[in-house]
Amino acid sequence: MSNAFLYGLTVLIWGSTWYAIEFQLGVVAPAVSVVYRYGAASILLFGWCACRGLELRFPMRDHVRFLALGVLLFGFNYIIAYQAQIYISSALTAIAFSTLVWMNIINARLLFGTRVTRGVLLGALLGAVGVVVLFTPQIGEVSLDDEVLFGAALAVLSALVASFGNMVSQASQRARLPVMQSNAWGMFYGALTTALVAALDGQAFNFDWSPGYVGSLVYLTVFGSIVAFGAYLTLLGRIGADRAGYAMVLFPVVALVISVVLEGLEISAGLVVGCTLVIAGNILVMRARRAPGGPSQAGPSSFPLGRRLARALKP
Repeated sequence: MSNAFLYGLTVLIWGSTWYAIEFQLGVVAPAVSVVYRYGAASILLFGWCACRGLELRFPMRDHVRFLALGVLLFGFNYIIAYQAQIYISSALTAIAFSTLVWMNIINARLLFGTRVTRGVLLGALLGAVGVVVLFTPQIGEVSLDDEVLFGAALAVLSALVASFGNMVSQASQRARLPVMQSNAWGMFYGALTTALVAALDGQAFNFDWSPGYVGSLVYLTVFGSIVAFGAYLTLLGRIGADRAGYAMVLFPVVALVISVVLEGLEISAGLVVGCTLVIAGNILVMRARRAPGGPSQAGPSSFPLGRRLARALKP
């Protein structure tokens, strides 16, 4: 599959999951829904790998990678993000989580020596400004009290945890671990970790059999988890976390378009300007050439943090 197809698939699916998640809220605790989502996704992925005859047995060193991937990208990231939305709106969460593109740029530089061009930096800046413009109406209604600041801090922390998960995936792919099997084990460990946290928090493992909950759970499991993460992490291994991470800036635009079509959101000047900035930033990021001295020239061994990560994840 081409990079453009993988990128478009990631953005379209994750942009639509915002709408699907609305049907998950209410009867079942959010963390428990995450357990169901990634537990089911891991079972389906294990089954798919087994049917394809793909190797599922790996040495313990690789399972350390899978555990790190699961905890960071399929576990704690979601636990913290859901906690953030107790204190702030989904709009503020989207803005805070869009900082992932900058975190990926910084972490990829520190850990892998990845250099970025001015086009990537300018595109990331345009995208960040565009996201803020998109959600300006919601921001104007928010009072900056202690709870809002705490919620925003949690949302940024969630993005940071996800960014570290991106780095683990990129390091694993450089070690030639396959994406699908890595995701199967990672989602299994993520579901297991989240289940442990939910149990310790005293949350009930009940279930909602309504069509809305079941249908959204199936969509989030198959498309939001298996397909989207498979596409995104494959793309991350091909073009780097700095450019792949821009998907996190673009998919709120898809969510807003869906809201216009399905929920009657009014089209405003801010919506048009914000979308234009985000799309323009996306064009700059995806068309930017890899900077000289990027990962092909200056790999992990060129930087102290990169050397440590490479040693820690070496099979």
